[in-house]
Amino acid sequence: MSATPLLELRGIDKSFGPVQVLRDVAFTAHAGEVTALVGDNGAGKSTLVKCISGIYPTDAGEFLFDGQPVNIHGPRDAAALGIEVVYQDLALCDNLDIVQNMFLGREKRSGIVLDEPTMEQLAAETLAGLSVRTVKSLRQHVSSLSGGQRQTVAIAKAVLWNSKLVILDEPTAALGVAQTAQVLELVRRLADKGLAVVLISHNMNDVFAVSDRIAALYLGQMVAQVKASDITHSQVVELITAGRSGRLGLPADPAPGSNGNGAEPVDPTPGAVR
Repeated sequence: MSATPLLELRGIDKSFGPVQVLRDVAFTAHAGEVTALVGDNGAGKSTLVKCISGIYPTDAGEFLFDGQPVNIHGPRDAAALGIEVVYQDLALCDNLDIVQNMFLGREKRSGIVLDEPTMEQLAAETLAGLSVRTVKSLRQHVSSLSGGQRQTVAIAKAVLWNSKLVILDEPTAALGVAQTAQVLELVRRLADKGLAVVLISHNMNDVFAVSDRIAALYLGQMVAQVKASDITHSQVVELITAGRSGRLGLPADPAPGSNGNGAEPVDPTPGAVR
């Protein structure tokens, strides 16, 4: 793994009118690693992802990709860098087959007609490269696939275009135990192939099963980003719900009547009656 993060955000702010959703957020994602982005509903996870993918412009902050400062003005700029997002709704068309979904909007052409053989070959190579063996035919309609197979197609679609960073939004939501295990194996394989993977999840078992690092958002602030091996399940829950856990997270509020270090405040006025 390179010491330089593939993605590095510094001091990211984002507001919608008077509501500040992100405040001075720092975040990194390394190639070859899975970084879990966790936080309660309303913590700012979706907004941060939409800023990374170019859907929302940021109000302030720096955006570095592969060590170089970049400007992202829209999703096309993000895609050109190699950033792909698999949203929770998957954005698949039930009435199209797997190949048609994987190339939707980016179809290969031979003259004025679609180059079906090339698209089918590339789709097959991508699925094989991810060790996907649960799909019987590339010409199956998505409507006939299980939830886990749909998620697999959506992830394969994201990595088809020489992606460097893949963001997965709740990829195991509403999946059964066996399908969840298949998707988590696929997530791990993405990182093992050298991609940077950002996993958004509320499921702590999934987070600890595949993540190398964990980044916790609390009310729009990044309160911790640490190695998964250096933090416990209960500490992550405390960061999500309270913004701090032990020495991690936001600074502790001083107790009422104290000067922040536990001592009683001293009146600086000479001779003051107390």
